[in-house]
Amino acid sequence: MAVEGARFTPGTDVLIRKVDSHLAALRATLQGAELELAERLADCLKELVGCTAQASAADRGQVRAAVHFFVLRRESRGRLLSVRSLAAAQRVVNRVAIQLDRPDLAVEVRPARETALSTGDPALR
Repeated sequence: MAVEGARFTPGTDVLIRKVDSHLAALRATLQGAELELAERLADCLKELVGCTAQASAADRGQVRAAVHFFVLRRESRGRLLSVRSLAAAQRVVNRVAIQLDRPDLAVEVRPARETALSTGDPALR
């Protein structure tokens, strides 16, 4: 994404580091469709952070809230992240993307069978 090479203000750097750090932790515990969803959410959030770096305080606040919702994992127990938690984060991220006139960044729901087939899950063949 275009976010990688861009220069941001210190506040946006912090948000991107939070997303990257959380995603690294998720890579150690998730796999398959859940990991793919977490990666797509992280990409969307980083893009939103980048495109609102010079936006109004209200827009930046919405993105910051979405990042914190993704990172704080309110519905988790211990180190395991529930799928419901990712779905809740997806709803929040999508709502923010749409409110900021960036529906192209909304993370779409992929049917479990389609995701499993694309990842090569032999149980569904």
